[in-house]
Amino acid sequence: MFDRVEKLIGIDSLNLIRSKKIMLVGIGGVGGSILESLIRSGIENIVLIDYDTIELSNLNRQVITNINNIGQSKVKTASLLCKSINDKCIIKEYDLYLDESNIKEIIEKEKPDYIIDACDSVKTKKSLILESLNKKIKIISCMGTANKLNPSKLKVTDISKTKNDPLARIFRKWVKDNNIKKLTVLSSDELPLKKGNTLSTMCFVPNVAGILIANYVIMDIINKNN
Repeated sequence: MFDRVEKLIGIDSLNLIRSKKIMLVGIGGVGGSILESLIRSGIENIVLIDYDTIELSNLNRQVITNINNIGQSKVKTASLLCKSINDKCIIKEYDLYLDESNIKEIIEKEKPDYIIDACDSVKTKKSLILESLNKKIKIISCMGTANKLNPSKLKVTDISKTKNDPLARIFRKWVKDNNIKKLTVLSSDELPLKKGNTLSTMCFVPNVAGILIANYVIMDIINKNN
């Protein structure tokens, strides 16, 4: 099934992709797109973490959802999606809320090569970043994709170079306060279309964000990032 991937990047690079373990935290609009892109790119060993279930409001943007799986576990649904694409996948499921009380234990147990943060909780994001730095595990963290419509404004960059992203603003200060020199993130410099606590979105921005994050990880594995 990966003949065309192999023709593009070579068997050595494809085998390198297959050898890596990815931990994905959050399987929503961004996370689902990340997951599908990774599996279709050759990743076969993945740790899925999410506590949520599929809701009707998810259908407009989340690739793991459909009208028939409303109310089902996102982790279980995502695992089935992986297996339906590549039955060789090794999936570890954590149907739980990840926070500072269990992050260290899970990371020590799973020993991922990469951590992808696509979750919504600021506290969880911070704990993931600190633990990844402590364990010297590569991490990429997704910043805000809500209230935006233009996917061409998305980019993978260092947190210090972000703008017009309310969530990234919080992390710019936090990394400075914690003397963190570098943090790779996905962010959009599009001005939010609305303000307030209600987060609104369509499929374009979160799904493209997921593809860009997956691309960054795959290119990093095969040393093709600029």
